[in-house]
Amino acid sequence: MHARLIELGLAAALTTAFAVPAFAQTAVGSQADTQRDVSQQRRIESGLQSGQLNTREAGRLEAGEAHVERLQANAERNGSVSAGEQARIDAAQNRESRAIHDQKHDAQVGNPNSASSRRLQADVQRNENQQARIAQGERSGELSTREAGSLERGQARTDRATARAAANGHVSGGEQARLQARENRQSGRVFRKKHNGVVA
Repeated sequence: MHARLIELGLAAALTTAFAVPAFAQTAVGSQADTQRDVSQQRRIESGLQSGQLNTREAGRLEAGEAHVERLQANAERNGSVSAGEQARIDAAQNRESRAIHDQKHDAQVGNPNSASSRRLQADVQRNENQQARIAQGERSGELSTREAGSLERGQARTDRATARAAANGHVSGGEQARLQARENRQSGRVFRKKHNGVVA
């Protein structure tokens, strides 16, 4: 009987020892993914500002960002990210990074001073800010992996809406107003989840 208790205690200790690093690795992976989202949005914004990207190109890149964020949201839904899910997210991030590079270095150029480009620049800047807030919440422990996943789903919806608005190469004032309203709702969700008392 005594030997059996020792075996059970040892098994529990080993399970705990291996589970904690796996959870820590999941949290670190999730944080790195969100930080990479910030960097990708920043690169899209800088391409618009420099004229390396036109509105249509930036819209296509926002659609790619939406795909990455949906993968993240689905992976984080249960509070942990498996090695396979992380590999798929990394591959999607790498594809998006190459797409940004390729679009910024092709022959197409944009007019960063056009009203449409300035509207899209503002929208992409908001996306970048939201991603940075999510990343900060993950680092500080204000957001759990599951909460970050929920917020990534909202970011994916916002990025899809941005992509649709820019698909024809022009973002109108009305389209921007709708995008800003969507961003305002997402901003409120980020705030509420960061201040709801749930910690990672």
